[in-house]
Amino acid sequence: MNQITLSLPLNQIVHGDCVEILNSLPANSIDLIFADPPYNLQLQNELYRPNMTKVDAVNDHWDKFADFAAYDTFTRAWLTACRRVLKETGTIWVIGSYHNIYRVGTALMDLGYWILNDIVWLKTNPMPNFRGVRFTNAHETLLWAQKHKGAKYTFNHHAMKGLNDDLQMRSDWVIPLCTGQERLKINGEKAHPTQKPEALLYRVILSSSNINEVVLDPFFGTGTTGAVAKKLKRNWIGIEQDEGYIKIAHERIAAISVDSPAEFYTFPNKRDRPRIPFGTLVENGLLHPGQPLYFGKTGDIMAMIMADGTLKYNGVTGSIHQLGREIQNATSCNGWEHWYYIDEKSGERTVIDTLREICRTNC
Repeated sequence: MNQITLSLPLNQIVHGDCVEILNSLPANSIDLIFADPPYNLQLQNELYRPNMTKVDAVNDHWDKFADFAAYDTFTRAWLTACRRVLKETGTIWVIGSYHNIYRVGTALMDLGYWILNDIVWLKTNPMPNFRGVRFTNAHETLLWAQKHKGAKYTFNHHAMKGLNDDLQMRSDWVIPLCTGQERLKINGEKAHPTQKPEALLYRVILSSSNINEVVLDPFFGTGTTGAVAKKLKRNWIGIEQDEGYIKIAHERIAAISVDSPAEFYTFPNKRDRPRIPFGTLVENGLLHPGQPLYFGKTGDIMAMIMADGTLKYNGVTGSIHQLGREIQNATSCNGWEHWYYIDEKSGERTVIDTLREICRTNC
């Protein structure tokens, strides 16, 4: 850790106003921020179910603002403070509902953040609209933004594919509300009205940070961000005004024990590995001139390997990527994932990317 990181209150909950505390932290010191700010729900009356039982809605003092202008001033203040402490390569996630997320998005863009994605959290078990006057609110929106447009940032693409059965993770996340044993309660009542499910934070933190980096939550609540960060071997910082929430979060996080070695939390980025040209496979005898390659696991399209590492197919010569584009009539093609050779031992078609991995180790 560098000196700036060591000066941070790592793995601690800091009691107080988030803007004041953020302004006391070193600039450019935080890798990732997750913010679950007040939604400004503006509930005017108590809510009741058809059987006349009262709905446990959000009516806490921290969600009350005089008007939209007051909420906007509050939003710009904490987003400005967050931007100061974010590293140049850092990113921020903000979650909200239709009550506030559009105002938050405007503030993000006005303050110089660059929005990378909006994620729709689809709730499998949303609270129904008991009055029957609107559609059931079955989703919330997360905005993911970087500090500067075009800056390098962390996105663990292959880790997300791993969570999604080796398919690219989409921007609609189907995750249930926090219920059952995960829902923290005091005397049978919800400890926090808007506790987020750990599965949601797992994706956020795993996708946008690396082991030992610093994750900060300026609205820490009962500590979901800290709990998941600890489980993923990240450092965390929580900021919270409510002493009751702080006590719950302390107990929750202290009960977590993570003993697995660091290797299980590290995902090398394929883009950071040494580049291996296709011709290197030919140079090192893993493939040879005149050998056929097949386009796809099945099918009849076959090209011949040339001595210079190009392929020849149907009178056209080009790289594994160029010919792949020609065959697919596409604007791009990763030839490593589309061309196959016949493995001498098994007699089966095997994707050439396996040879690239062998070459990285042995060539």
